[in-house]
Amino acid sequence: MIQQNLNYYHTFYTVATTGSISKAASLLYISQPAISKTIAHLEENLGCALFYRTPRGVRLTEEGIILKQRLDDAFASISAGEEELSHRLELGISEIKIGVSTTLCKYMLLPYLQSFIAEHPHIKITIACQSSLHTLQLLEQQKIDIGLIGNPGAHSSVVFTPLSSIQDTFVATSAYLSNLSIRNPNALLDSPAEFDFDANSWHHTKFLLSESNLMLLDEQNITRQYINEYFIRNHIEIKQILEVSTMDLLIEFARIGLGIACVIREFVLDDLASGRLVELPLQEPIEKRNVGFAYSKSHHPSDTVMQFLRHCQALPDSDIL
Repeated sequence: MIQQNLNYYHTFYTVATTGSISKAASLLYISQPAISKTIAHLEENLGCALFYRTPRGVRLTEEGIILKQRLDDAFASISAGEEELSHRLELGISEIKIGVSTTLCKYMLLPYLQSFIAEHPHIKITIACQSSLHTLQLLEQQKIDIGLIGNPGAHSSVVFTPLSSIQDTFVATSAYLSNLSIRNPNALLDSPAEFDFDANSWHHTKFLLSESNLMLLDEQNITRQYINEYFIRNHIEIKQILEVSTMDLLIEFARIGLGIACVIREFVLDDLASGRLVELPLQEPIEKRNVGFAYSKSHHPSDTVMQFLRHCQALPDSDIL
């Protein structure tokens, strides 16, 4: 019904603009009787006459003038919309909504965005920073287009495309580890510099993790759940935990000697190289995790989103981490 009325209004508007059924028939490539029939149907639907018929053509009634004025605005809006779409297509204007944690945004997403924006300056980027679990919820609700997250594993509602891998590790300052061993006479550790990957150093590590002020991300974080499984699998009993909301805070707290922090190794490479932080040796290294983009299975990404994903996949890890 709506489509039929639009056709009626288009025909009426053409006749009203030209003031002639014959001219309208020529512009619309339809017969004059067909136009007359369409106008009659529209007048019947509206319950009023729209034209006076005269020997020289047609003239709008008062009701016809009101309708034409409204259609002037309507068709002007349609024309403006077409021009805007044409302009957007010409410049490549579109939008991508991305969900990402604060940590992954800072250390991984920003380099991808920097190079992509340089090539596509007219694409609008919207970023929602929250936990990866919240990002998954936003994907399910179709409030964002894609999310940069760690591999969700068996999460069946998203398509996951890995980009690079990261590895969790435990770090602290040398001073904190030395003072911790001094405060605990049962510790066999003489110096963090003597750490190696033999069975004895693993005994030291388990002791330090158990007795330290251990700093971890909160329970709502996917990384924390992953680390909890590691503790259970390796029979590590934790006595004191300081929960922190972001990876950046974990790193900063470790740097000032507040405790042992579980951090992403790739994000503290400079600290480890300079000796600012010391990495605890693990008998069983924490398995690396894939990080990548995910999108909802029930909502296929737009061409713009797919263009962004292809751009990210083409960049080597060395340009990001």
